[in-house]
Amino acid sequence: MVLDDATADFLSYIASEKGLSKNTVESYKRDIDSFCRFLRETKSVDLAEVSEEDFISFLERGKKQSYASSSLYRALIALKVFFRFLKKEKWIEKDVTLFLETPKIWQLIPEVLTTAEVDLLLKAPEDTDYIGARDKALLEVMYASGLRVSELCGLNIHDIDDHTVRVKGKGGKERLVPIAKVALLAVDRYLSYGRDAIEGSDAEKALFLSTKGRRVDRITVWNRVKYYAKKAGIKKNISPHTLRHSFATHLLENGADLRIIQEMLGHAHIATTDRYTHISQKHLHEAFSAFHPRP
Repeated sequence: MVLDDATADFLSYIASEKGLSKNTVESYKRDIDSFCRFLRETKSVDLAEVSEEDFISFLERGKKQSYASSSLYRALIALKVFFRFLKKEKWIEKDVTLFLETPKIWQLIPEVLTTAEVDLLLKAPEDTDYIGARDKALLEVMYASGLRVSELCGLNIHDIDDHTVRVKGKGGKERLVPIAKVALLAVDRYLSYGRDAIEGSDAEKALFLSTKGRRVDRITVWNRVKYYAKKAGIKKNISPHTLRHSFATHLLENGADLRIIQEMLGHAHIATTDRYTHISQKHLHEAFSAFHPRP
């Protein structure tokens, strides 16, 4: 069919003429194939009939299926490049992705917790035993400093002082991030349970440990966040990264400068941090609609 021929033409073009790597070509192919399957399920596949709304629906379905935000943005970029090629090669007369920019799909950014929901989540662990105290401390640190889950898992005991956390981010780059007093108190409470009875390869240096003395991993943190979200009665589909997004959004909404947030998050480019302005705009519009006497 025409769509299959156009896809094959495009993949050949980016591989041979553009010289893209095999992995990149495969990535483009997966995203385009996924979109083509979506079209076949929802409408007759005619390139001339593909609309901007089809792209929005495709991305929204990905979000409902819990695809990572980065995966959805990657798919959007692949489709924009694909349709630009189709227009250039006269497979289509009009590139309907031309004005499909990220501000129009702000809803694809992962869920952000309200401050009330954050409070419920952070209060969910009971710090009356080692695991409860550990879980409360790791949730508090994640939200207090906006850490990636990999950065949280990589923390050592001596990375935290009375004011900051030393974080080893992407590419091995280190940064100092302020930490809230309430998070420090939670860490102190957790460490007060002692480690004398815990034996393991990471017991002497890693901050957050399993009961077997191993450094906690992403899966453990993910499971604990899910567990406490359910316990707190939070209905949103959240993950450890939700706390990082919430941290940045709440800072922005309370007047923090975007460059400062960029530095604390460890973003190499301001454009990555800029997406939080779209979340804030969303919240502003929701608040206006909900509370203004004449919305």
